[in-house]
Amino acid sequence: MTTRQRIFSWIGAFAVFVGFVMLFESILLPFLVGLAVAYFLDPICDRLESAGCSRALATSSVTAGFFLVVALAFALIVPVLYKQAVEFAADMPLLIERIEAKVRPFIEGVVDQKASNEESFKNMLRESLGDIAKFLGRLGSQMASGIGAIANMVALLIVTPVVAFYLLRDWDKLVSAIDGWLPSEHAPTIREQFRLIDKTLAGFVRGQFSVCLLLGVFYAIGLTALGLPFGAVVGLVTGILSFIPYVGMLAGFGVGLGLAIANFNDPLDIGLVIVVFVVGQVIEGNFLTPKLVGDRVNLHAAWILFALMGGGALFGFVGILLAVPVAAVIGVLVRFALGQYLASPLYKGGSTEATPDDRDIV
Repeated sequence: MTTRQRIFSWIGAFAVFVGFVMLFESILLPFLVGLAVAYFLDPICDRLESAGCSRALATSSVTAGFFLVVALAFALIVPVLYKQAVEFAADMPLLIERIEAKVRPFIEGVVDQKASNEESFKNMLRESLGDIAKFLGRLGSQMASGIGAIANMVALLIVTPVVAFYLLRDWDKLVSAIDGWLPSEHAPTIREQFRLIDKTLAGFVRGQFSVCLLLGVFYAIGLTALGLPFGAVVGLVTGILSFIPYVGMLAGFGVGLGLAIANFNDPLDIGLVIVVFVVGQVIEGNFLTPKLVGDRVNLHAAWILFALMGGGALFGFVGILLAVPVAAVIGVLVRFALGQYLASPLYKGGSTEATPDDRDIV
């Protein structure tokens, strides 16, 4: 097979993958979640197997334990969060009025009171806040309807554990079968790329999940301790959304600051809310992310943000789930292709040896 044929083969395979996702997007969610669960629980099953357990026993125990923990967490946390979310949506118009009443004197103090456009400025402020309230109201309604739809997806609750169990039980057989399909001439190179993809994906997702969980708990405890209304839901949602670089924190900070302005009269209390978010970012940037994620995953924040937004725009929630794995695969393949180029005569002008510094650029 020539190089051109290989390129067209990979392009064709990618086109088939995209077409498959577009065709079966509506039913893929439980299968993707089950695949993700199996992927991340497989190391635990391997350790139990090494300790003497059979694969079936290890799979049954790990799967049952995982979904039991998830069910207990949902039973304890979701009702509280749902109650706060409903109350937050109901109080949104009043909160907007409070924010407008408190912010307007400050803004009017900055603007020249004798300016001819004073009245138009007030009208613009009122209309802008009104538009924001309507937008947040529509967003809350869409989220509420989405939560209700997910709650009614019995298939997700039934199919996901079944898919996770069978994939986890047969994981080693599936890996062995796929390994046997590799072309013998290029099998070592392909295995190395798969190893790098696995390292990148597992390192990022497992590490980022831990970061999001710890940040969510920190923000929820900190904001609740300050007496901020809906502090628990704002804190946990901010932590969950932190997997989107910068966007999650900024969104949580904006909502938290708005709630602080609407409910607190003492500037010190508002300042303490800001301090919680600043401390959270310092902890994330200097301790959590370097320790739990690190630079070894080679996934730049801008690339992750682009992948998440692109996946969401193309395939909705399914696209968001696929965004990071696809980004990891593309990143590894691009680095491999660049390494091949840097080692080729096309770059070296006759020399076929690449220096280590060349590959470190990517």
